[in-house]
Amino acid sequence: MAEPLSSLGLRKVINASGTMTALGASAVSPEVIAAAASILPHFVVMTELQAAASQSIADATGAEAGCVTACVAAGITLGVAACMTGIEMARIEQLPDTRGMKNEVLLQKGHNVNFGASVSQMIALSGAQVLEVGTATSCGAYQLRGAMGPQTAAAVYVVSHHTVQSGLIDLNTFCAVCHDGGVPVIVDAASEYDLRGFLSQGADLVLYSAHKFLGGLTAGVIAGRRDLVRACYLQERGIGRAMKVGKEGVIGVIAALTRWHTLDHAAIQREETRRVDLAVGRLRGLPGLRVTLEPDPTGNPINRVKVNVVPEQAGVTAFQLARRLGEGDPAIVVRDHHVDRDYILLDPCNLSDEEMEQVCARIADVMRTAPGPGRSSTPPSMADVWAEGIMRWPDTPRGRHAGTKKGDERPG
Repeated sequence: MAEPLSSLGLRKVINASGTMTALGASAVSPEVIAAAASILPHFVVMTELQAAASQSIADATGAEAGCVTACVAAGITLGVAACMTGIEMARIEQLPDTRGMKNEVLLQKGHNVNFGASVSQMIALSGAQVLEVGTATSCGAYQLRGAMGPQTAAAVYVVSHHTVQSGLIDLNTFCAVCHDGGVPVIVDAASEYDLRGFLSQGADLVLYSAHKFLGGLTAGVIAGRRDLVRACYLQERGIGRAMKVGKEGVIGVIAALTRWHTLDHAAIQREETRRVDLAVGRLRGLPGLRVTLEPDPTGNPINRVKVNVVPEQAGVTAFQLARRLGEGDPAIVVRDHHVDRDYILLDPCNLSDEEMEQVCARIADVMRTAPGPGRSSTPPSMADVWAEGIMRWPDTPRGRHAGTKKGDERPG
């Protein structure tokens, strides 16, 4: 589909980063495209369509009910709002003014991450007050119990590669402690494959992105207790009005969930394994690179290619490598969250064999044209790289993932 890209002056992107919203999330599956196209010419009663989605979500997740909203970020806000208001319409219309309601939400400090915005900001949009529990790298059940009080409305648990991966409370324990205190648990599982496990561990609401592994249109899936799901949907009469989703998004979720359960996941994993093995074979042995496999940190069935860059041998840093890959046409975008720790990751999920070959060839080209062994330099904060680039939008539209220019420097 190069024509719509070229007509708008857009470069093709080879996505070795994963299902990232900044890259358009996922390549939408043909089944979802067909479903959206089928409903777009028609009028529907949205409550009926959402009820159909509720049944599809329940079937897929084992939940009592479900609904569709704009995205998982919206789902966090709506889930918290639902825990504060229940189905009382006067309270729903009152938000974000929380007077007279329980309005405190517990969040492990190591889960207050930035996924493009912070989890705490999404909670605060509802009018709730965030109470961080523990420290960034340590949180115990006793601290969670101690943080509960008469104003505790809910607790949020985040499953993500962004969070601290050790030293915090596991979900089973988190749910047990919260439920002992009468506190419902909302799980942000935006990028997770497991559609049933979080509810089975005790979560009251679980949030999934329709537009990531499910291959749907941009939308958020809310699954869980019937009373809380109903309260989430009723927020469309209040703050949720700004987060509603159209008919194409709702039917897209139904189609994506139906497709997900027909996929041969074992075959897909074999193909992805073959691609990462291909990359390891192509890259291993290049001077200045150490190439290994890294399992997904949250347990999704994916291995990624970890490319450690030794600047003193390679002549470039991981930051510079990622930057140069992103500057080309097509732009090659890698997972660059850890360039300050001297490595990038290659995610196979959205790559064809040909594209993986292109990624490896381009990395080899960058290494061949590097100025030669030199001293390592400290990369800038990726938050600063993004901020510096986006401040020139829309005049210079390229951001972090595409080689933003700053004087003679192009931070990528």
